[in-house]
Amino acid sequence: MTAQDIPVDWPGHEGPGASAGLSRRSLLTAGAVLGTGAALGSAPAGNAATISTAAWSGWESLGGECRYGTGVSSWERNRLDTFVVGTDSALWHKWYWRGWSGWESLGGRLKSNPAAVSWGRNRIDVCGIGTDNALWHKWWNGTRWSEWESLGGWCKGGVGISSWQRNRLDCFVVGRDNALWHKWWNGSRWSEWESLGGWIKLVPSAVSWGRNRIDVVAIGRDDALWHKWWNGSRWSGWESLGGDCRGGTGISSWGSGRLDCFVVGTDNALWHKWYSNGWSGWESLGGWIKRNPSAVSWSRNRIDICAIGRDDALWHKWWY
Repeated sequence: MTAQDIPVDWPGHEGPGASAGLSRRSLLTAGAVLGTGAALGSAPAGNAATISTAAWSGWESLGGECRYGTGVSSWERNRLDTFVVGTDSALWHKWYWRGWSGWESLGGRLKSNPAAVSWGRNRIDVCGIGTDNALWHKWWNGTRWSEWESLGGWCKGGVGISSWQRNRLDCFVVGRDNALWHKWWNGSRWSEWESLGGWIKLVPSAVSWGRNRIDVVAIGRDDALWHKWWNGSRWSGWESLGGDCRGGTGISSWGSGRLDCFVVGTDNALWHKWYSNGWSGWESLGGWIKRNPSAVSWSRNRIDICAIGRDDALWHKWWY
């Protein structure tokens, strides 16, 4: 895996535009490419969704030609950083700050979806699985990008990452035994790997809504969404959230006790299930999704979702 630093004034940088690895595309109409959703296969019957779809945006194309995706993070209001793997297997970055940037390459050679998180202003941590099946890490410190750092391991699936305070990172991957594995940074050193069990079929994702709290979701061998959490003293068992899921997962939180989970259904639409004093039923957010969704929240009642569409471009949808 190679390293590439981007010595630019980030907020004003517009990226390199078109390149051999990741091309720019013109804005496409959502109906033409993404279509609409139907049913989530055998998704469990639940209470009718209480969230008004009138507050969801339509789908917006961010262009690109993406092999794997996606990761998304935010370090303040109205700031988004999105990450995909291009056709050259490098990590590519596009951000929103008073408008969308162009694409920039962050180098490396990745073989699965990236994941990203921010634990403070001007800080981003990104992880991905390298061609050697190890977990790799790269970060932005407010001035420049680091080189790539290997965290070892032998990873079968993609990666999830979360943070519950400054200088804290929790990374999750699927091992060769199909179990969920966990490695964390405590501010001074990386832990060893620990197994959290389970039998995971597709990429995990993780989020934290407060100090010493972590929620992880993943697709199990039964194609249902499964949930596991850390409460500050121990890990829970695995909880099934049902559904019949084709693609991976995204998860976000905009407040204590709130979770929003996203999966790709058997109809290739994006499906949503949330926790707020109990789990909701499933609701369709439409679209035609080819690759794993990812989600982030930068304030209360705000959610941003990114996913790869059938045209291999990056697509964006938000709740506001």
